[in-house]
Amino acid sequence: MKLAEALILRADSQKRVEQLRQRLTRAARVQEGENPPENPQELMAELDQIINEITTLIKRINKTNAHTNLADNITLADALANRDTLLLKGNVYNDLVETAAYRQERYSLSEIKFVSSVNVALIQAQVNQLSRQYRELDTKIQEANWKTELLD
Repeated sequence: MKLAEALILRADSQKRVEQLRQRLTRAARVQEGENPPENPQELMAELDQIINEITTLIKRINKTNAHTNLADNITLADALANRDTLLLKGNVYNDLVETAAYRQERYSLSEIKFVSSVNVALIQAQVNQLSRQYRELDTKIQEANWKTELLD
């Protein structure tokens, strides 16, 4: 199985866990004398099975990420960390640009005037650069995901 397939399987399993959570919640309490819509014990057994599958899958994915090198001799795990931090920094800077570039309508001279304390154009250029770096790194990661066999 390719790493990308394992990632898709993990995401599907996580959705199944959420569905089971909702079904368990509906079955957790019923009016006295009524039966639950589904057997909570069976749902919990199914949940345990899926959680065990996810645990195994995550361990294999993590092992594969730690032992797979990209073309620039960085592990896939490190590339994922770099991608996540590029996204984080880009989001913070983008929020900064949105706040600093906000134009306030003043209706009279007695209203308080706000001015930007940062160079919006410079920060926006950094956001653009971070976005480009993120896209390029994400492309390398996705390529590796489809080329790499999942380790045991």
